[in-house]
Amino acid sequence: MPPRRKLNEFERGRAVAWFQDGVPKREVARRLHVSISVIVRLIQRFSATGRVQKRRRPGRPKKTTPREDRLIERLALQTRTASSSIIRRQLRVATNTNISQQTIRNRLHGFNLRSRRRAVRPRLTPAHRAARRAFCRRHVRWTRQQRSQVLFSDESRFTLNHNDDRLRVWRRQGERYIDATVQENVAFGGGSVMVWGAFSFHHRTPLFHVKGNLTGLRYRDEILRPLAVPTLQQM
Repeated sequence: MPPRRKLNEFERGRAVAWFQDGVPKREVARRLHVSISVIVRLIQRFSATGRVQKRRRPGRPKKTTPREDRLIERLALQTRTASSSIIRRQLRVATNTNISQQTIRNRLHGFNLRSRRRAVRPRLTPAHRAARRAFCRRHVRWTRQQRSQVLFSDESRFTLNHNDDRLRVWRRQGERYIDATVQENVAFGGGSVMVWGAFSFHHRTPLFHVKGNLTGLRYRDEILRPLAVPTLQQM
């Protein structure tokens, strides 16, 4: 399950102010993107103490200062693929502070940065992006009947012997597809299998195993023309 989001002091003050203005607790929780139990406990603490600050808890003092914490965050954001061990070494060189890799991860979690696998998307040129925007604008008002007449097709290549390159990046919630956390891919080289398939609103085609390069002539003669014969299967 996703980690529970923590409210900072400013957000706790806003929550109390909204509640005092008559905003329901559930609506306050929705505005701050937290569960209602967080708001309930906050209101109870404010009613009992008149404060929104958390109580000081006993425990070991932090080994890093607020300035070092900000440096850890900045190092992770500058190089999203940097591991906790790399950030630990960079921090030690810059501040002579020696802490564990788990402490690095804890500080980054405190800034809502989590280690995630990079999202993958095709490499798009500005011309590709413009063409996609134009296509969406032309068809945004199509009816369901119009869309049911369209055959959607695509080919996929599956690598058999290849390093999956699953590098991890530091990112916050909502940053999955920003440029700094995305891996752009191009067509694979050898050691792979490519298949083609298509579907419409009511039908789907069998998978076609593409051997060699898929040229325009092969695409027309070996894939599209056989589809003119009623070979579609009911979904």
